[in-house]
Amino acid sequence: MTEHTNKQFDADLEGVRSQFLAMGGVVEAMIQDAIDALANGDLDLVDKVREREKEVNRYEVDIDQRISYILARHQPTAIDLRMLLAVSKMLTDMERSGDEAEKIATVARRIHDGELRAAPMVDLRHMANSVRAMLRQSLDAFARLDPMQAAQVVRSDKEVDKEWKAALRQLISFMIEDPRTITPSIDLIFIARAMERIGDHAKNMSERVIYMVRGADVRHTGAKNAERQARGEEESTETTE
Repeated sequence: MTEHTNKQFDADLEGVRSQFLAMGGVVEAMIQDAIDALANGDLDLVDKVREREKEVNRYEVDIDQRISYILARHQPTAIDLRMLLAVSKMLTDMERSGDEAEKIATVARRIHDGELRAAPMVDLRHMANSVRAMLRQSLDAFARLDPMQAAQVVRSDKEVDKEWKAALRQLISFMIEDPRTITPSIDLIFIARAMERIGDHAKNMSERVIYMVRGADVRHTGAKNAERQARGEEESTETTE
């Protein structure tokens, strides 16, 4: 009976893990389609993003219910409990990443429907590729239980923040110099902000991976401390980068 229970518990845990990875794959595809819609004006991709957002919501509800069932039925301990608690928190970040991708797609439609109204030349592709890579790496760190890769994602978020601030400065300059660019510049600011938030969500999920593996809460402690904790070192009293 115990063996049967253990096998069922392992299967339930694997089900949560597999579903979360599948959810992440859908969100990653949403981000790519949203960016392609912006770059190429392929508005069919906007509809695909919106359909996938509904799929992401279904994943969130289903996984949350599975976690509640496992906690009630099996009362897991140690790393299994940490994994379930971490995924429960990561679900929110993953779902919100999907929301941000949908926002990007919606604004892309507005930009192209308006025939790029004197759009300023601001290339957001590098930032888009960076946040998509962060999301993919956070999922890979989760799948491999790799705290060092998770710590790299935490570190990468600082570069995305720099790109966001640089894009904001550039777009504000365009608006000051040419009032015709105000509307499209605001749209691009909205998109850049959505990308920055996806990076934040990827960082949050990676911090949860470190918690899963090491049992250390590295939120708000800086990238250097996240790296130390990922290596299994003692927490530093310093929280600066």
